[in-house]
Amino acid sequence: MPSANPADDTAAGGESLDIIALLERGRTMSTPVLRAAVNRLAPPMDTVASYHFGWIDAQGRPADGDGGKAVRPALALLSAEAAGAAPEVGIPGAVAVELVHNFSLLHDDLMDGDEQRRHRDTVWKVHGPAQAILVGDALFALAGEVLLELGTVEAGRATRRLTTATRKLIDGQAQDISYEHRERVTVEECLEMEGNKTGALLACACSIGAVLGGADDKMADTLEAYGYHLGLAFQAVDDLLGIWGDPEATGKQTWSDLRQRKKSLPVVAALAAGGPASQRLGELLAADAKSNDFDSFSEEEFATRAALIEEAGGREWTSDEARRQHAIAIEALSGVDMPEQVRAQLVALADFVVVRKR
Repeated sequence: MPSANPADDTAAGGESLDIIALLERGRTMSTPVLRAAVNRLAPPMDTVASYHFGWIDAQGRPADGDGGKAVRPALALLSAEAAGAAPEVGIPGAVAVELVHNFSLLHDDLMDGDEQRRHRDTVWKVHGPAQAILVGDALFALAGEVLLELGTVEAGRATRRLTTATRKLIDGQAQDISYEHRERVTVEECLEMEGNKTGALLACACSIGAVLGGADDKMADTLEAYGYHLGLAFQAVDDLLGIWGDPEATGKQTWSDLRQRKKSLPVVAALAAGGPASQRLGELLAADAKSNDFDSFSEEEFATRAALIEEAGGREWTSDEARRQHAIAIEALSGVDMPEQVRAQLVALADFVVVRKR
């Protein structure tokens, strides 16, 4: 993998600051509209959603929590500019995608049993499972409202792309859960699942601003290809962080994906590699699936499994796959006629996605 710190890998000293500025622009421009959408929710859902987004703490006091990387809003605004429109044109798309993304996070945290997100207790842990489900559903509904109330042909086209991406996202989550209970999953199945779960919505973020700006389907489809492969690169890095990430940076437990028995790319690649480490890993994971005391496993037992994944080559293969998908994403941009500054920013954001530690 490249360095975990994006600032360590920049060719010029100021490039990482440009990425931070791009992400902050996406957050700053979309947050007021996002807050206004959340304020439409009936109590206590408005409060629960505000907690999830980091705007208040568990006691309802104003907070400046970690609201995530804001990659999707940044991409939506750049997407509008790629089509020759002002970045403001992409704001409804940025907000809609962010609402769908957070709908999925609320439900995923509950389904996965994750107790921490962004260094805080998850919504279901603080407010209960029922509120996590209801608020997630409400955010999904709001996403459609934010787009359709524009009342334009472009808004209808954008909504169609968003709903398709959302359905694929849900397909991916269903696949992810089903794979946890299977002894073996192929690399192809894992990539299909991750393309649905992560690639589809990131692809939508990369086209939705352009669609709102009047881009034709050919341009939107090409931007989606960039976003889809960027999503696969993003998820490959996430899979590495899900096993070897620093909890202080990720906000999750050590070995978090192993604790959930996820068949992520490093695991699947290691199992497919063959050899003694792969065979031993397969035996342990098969026994884990039948174990009644899996939740009481020690740190050493999870460390052993992580070491076997690395020894079998799963870590290196996933790192290489992240770079491969990144290269495909960058190549897709060559099929789009856009301002060169926007192209450079899309490339820089892609670089950032594969060089991160959270």
